[in-house]
Amino acid sequence: MFHWFEQRPFFFSVLLFIFIAFAGIVEVIPDFAKQSRPTVGTKPYSVLELAGRHVYIKDSCNACHSQLIRPFKSETDRYGMYSLSGEYAYDRPFLWGSKRTGPDLMRVGNYRTTDWHENHMMDPASVVPGSIMPAYPHHFTNMADLDTAYGEAYTVKNVFNTPYDVDIDGDGKVDVELGDYDTAIAKAKEEAKAIAADMKNQAVKDAVANGQVPEIVALIAYLNSLK
Repeated sequence: MFHWFEQRPFFFSVLLFIFIAFAGIVEVIPDFAKQSRPTVGTKPYSVLELAGRHVYIKDSCNACHSQLIRPFKSETDRYGMYSLSGEYAYDRPFLWGSKRTGPDLMRVGNYRTTDWHENHMMDPASVVPGSIMPAYPHHFTNMADLDTAYGEAYTVKNVFNTPYDVDIDGDGKVDVELGDYDTAIAKAKEEAKAIAADMKNQAVKDAVANGQVPEIVALIAYLNSLK
């Protein structure tokens, strides 16, 4: 049989290609599936964090900021550990970005504070001299859309089996509580109070105390979650 293939180069090439392709599939797919699973410690976004993510997308922050640290020393020295595919398991859509007018934000929650973000969003140049980033004062007056954020969380929980209301890390506690609508919105407002407590803007504090959630609070919750 092999003698027959050796006399016919075209069929021999096809056979060789099939063997190599099959071997490649056997080697690559299991590892690819493993790497695409959620990295240990990765949790789905809370409703408040999702609302902030929606603000991030709405104002096209990903047009100037990437969320993808490449495995190069120059990148890891500046931004921290390089990105792992499993860290994006609950991102829909991905916000990798394709341009860095500003710095990468993949791990911004590790080195920036709520107070820093508050000042930076109101007046970037006051925090980063020479910054060309525009100010976003409307984030302090516009209210975050918690209803849409809850709708997304509810959808991904039931359609994509995103692990809300379960113990992911086995410590006996629910990692990210969703529950019903009223529970989720109440939880988001409690998280907002914790964020606002570290802010100086009195109008934001008053809004949160009255049960509202300004976009800046939700956006900071999202940025703080990026670690």
